[in-house]
Amino acid sequence: MEIVLVIAIGVLTGSGVWLLLRPRTFQVIMGLSLLSYAVNLFIFSMGRLGLAIDKEPVLRAGVPQDLAHYADPMPQALVLTAIVIGFAMTALFLVVLLASRGMSGTDHVDGSSARDLQEMP
Repeated sequence: MEIVLVIAIGVLTGSGVWLLLRPRTFQVIMGLSLLSYAVNLFIFSMGRLGLAIDKEPVLRAGVPQDLAHYADPMPQALVLTAIVIGFAMTALFLVVLLASRGMSGTDHVDGSSARDLQEMP
Protein backbone atom coordinates (compact mmCIF):
# COMPACT_ATOMS: atom_id res chain seq x y z
CA MET A 1 0.00 0.00 0.00
CA GLU A 2 2.81 2.42 0.83
CA ILE A 3 4.53 1.96 -2.54
CA VAL A 4 1.30 2.75 -4.40
CA LEU A 5 0.87 5.91 -2.34
CA VAL A 6 4.47 6.97 -2.91
CA ILE A 7 4.14 6.41 -6.67
CA ALA A 8 0.87 8.36 -6.78
CA ILE A 9 2.42 11.29 -4.89
CA GLY A 10 5.46 11.22 -7.17
CA VAL A 11 3.39 11.14 -10.38
CA LEU A 12 1.13 13.96 -9.18
CA THR A 13 4.11 16.07 -8.13
CA GLY A 14 6.02 15.47 -11.37
CA SER A 15 2.98 16.18 -13.52
CA GLY A 16 2.16 19.29 -11.51
CA VAL A 17 5.68 20.72 -11.83
CA TRP A 18 5.73 19.94 -15.56
CA LEU A 19 2.40 21.72 -16.06
CA LEU A 20 3.56 24.70 -13.97
CA LEU A 21 6.41 25.25 -16.42
CA ARG A 22 4.07 25.44 -19.43
CA PRO A 23 3.43 28.81 -21.11
CA ARG A 24 -0.38 28.71 -21.01
CA THR A 25 -2.39 29.89 -18.04
CA PHE A 26 -4.83 26.96 -17.97
CA GLN A 27 -1.94 24.49 -17.81
CA VAL A 28 -0.43 26.43 -14.90
CA ILE A 29 -3.75 26.25 -13.04
CA MET A 30 -3.98 22.50 -13.63
CA GLY A 31 -0.38 22.14 -12.41
CA LEU A 32 -1.22 23.98 -9.19
CA SER A 33 -4.23 21.72 -8.70
CA LEU A 34 -2.14 18.57 -9.17
CA LEU A 35 0.47 19.85 -6.75
CA SER A 36 -2.21 20.57 -4.16
CA TYR A 37 -3.55 17.01 -4.56
CA ALA A 38 -0.02 15.65 -4.09
CA VAL A 39 0.46 17.73 -0.94
CA ASN A 40 -2.92 16.57 0.40
CA LEU A 41 -1.93 12.93 -0.10
CA PHE A 42 1.42 13.61 1.55
CA ILE A 43 -0.17 15.26 4.58
CA PHE A 44 -2.66 12.43 4.90
CA SER A 45 0.05 9.79 4.66
CA MET A 46 2.23 11.55 7.25
CA GLY A 47 -0.48 11.23 9.88
CA ARG A 48 0.75 8.82 12.51
CA LEU A 49 -2.11 6.40 11.92
CA GLY A 50 -3.21 7.54 8.45
CA LEU A 51 -2.49 4.20 6.79
CA ALA A 52 -3.23 2.00 9.79
CA ILE A 53 -5.69 -0.86 9.44
CA ASP A 54 -8.32 -1.89 12.01
CA LYS A 55 -8.30 1.42 13.91
CA GLU A 56 -11.62 2.80 15.12
CA PRO A 57 -12.66 6.19 13.67
CA VAL A 58 -14.98 7.04 16.59
CA LEU A 59 -15.02 6.29 20.32
CA ARG A 60 -16.44 2.91 21.32
CA ALA A 61 -17.22 1.44 24.69
CA GLY A 62 -14.64 -1.04 25.91
CA VAL A 63 -11.76 0.37 23.82
CA PRO A 64 -9.11 2.49 25.62
CA GLN A 65 -9.29 6.16 24.66
CA ASP A 66 -5.81 6.75 23.23
CA LEU A 67 -4.36 7.11 19.74
CA ALA A 68 -2.98 3.57 19.80
CA HIS A 69 -6.51 2.28 19.22
CA TYR A 70 -8.08 5.08 17.14
CA ALA A 71 -7.37 6.84 13.86
CA ASP A 72 -5.82 10.30 14.21
CA PRO A 73 -8.40 12.90 13.07
CA MET A 74 -5.91 15.77 12.60
CA PRO A 75 -4.53 14.81 9.15
CA GLN A 76 -8.05 14.14 7.93
CA ALA A 77 -9.22 17.56 9.12
CA LEU A 78 -6.21 19.29 7.56
CA VAL A 79 -6.74 17.57 4.20
CA LEU A 80 -10.45 18.33 4.19
CA THR A 81 -9.74 22.00 4.87
CA ALA A 82 -7.06 22.05 2.16
CA ILE A 83 -9.47 20.52 -0.36
CA VAL A 84 -12.08 23.21 0.29
CA ILE A 85 -9.54 26.04 0.12
CA GLY A 86 -7.95 24.53 -3.02
CA PHE A 87 -11.32 24.33 -4.75
CA ALA A 88 -12.04 27.99 -3.96
CA MET A 89 -8.60 29.08 -5.17
CA THR A 90 -8.99 27.10 -8.42
CA ALA A 91 -12.33 28.81 -9.06
CA LEU A 92 -10.72 32.20 -8.41
CA PHE A 93 -7.80 31.39 -10.75
CA LEU A 94 -10.23 30.36 -13.50
CA VAL A 95 -12.12 33.66 -13.19
CA VAL A 96 -8.82 35.58 -13.38
CA LEU A 97 -7.82 33.45 -16.39
CA LEU A 98 -11.03 34.28 -18.23
CA ALA A 99 -10.70 37.99 -17.43
CA SER A 100 -7.07 38.05 -18.56
CA ARG A 101 -7.89 36.20 -21.76
CA GLY A 102 -10.73 38.62 -22.45
CA MET A 103 -8.51 41.69 -21.98
CA SER A 104 -5.36 40.47 -23.73
CA GLY A 105 -6.83 38.05 -26.29
CA THR A 106 -4.35 35.30 -25.35
CA ASP A 107 -3.95 32.82 -22.54
CA HIS A 108 -0.16 32.90 -22.31
CA VAL A 109 1.31 33.51 -18.88
CA ASP A 110 3.23 36.62 -19.94
CA GLY A 111 0.30 38.00 -21.97
CA SER A 112 1.86 37.49 -25.39
CA SER A 113 2.17 34.52 -27.69
CA ALA A 114 5.34 33.26 -29.38
CA ARG A 115 4.03 34.62 -32.70
CA ASP A 116 3.74 38.13 -31.20
CA LEU A 117 7.32 37.93 -29.91
CA GLN A 118 8.65 36.92 -33.35
CA GLU A 119 6.96 39.90 -35.03
CA MET A 120 8.55 42.43 -32.69
CA PRO A 121 11.57 44.27 -34.19
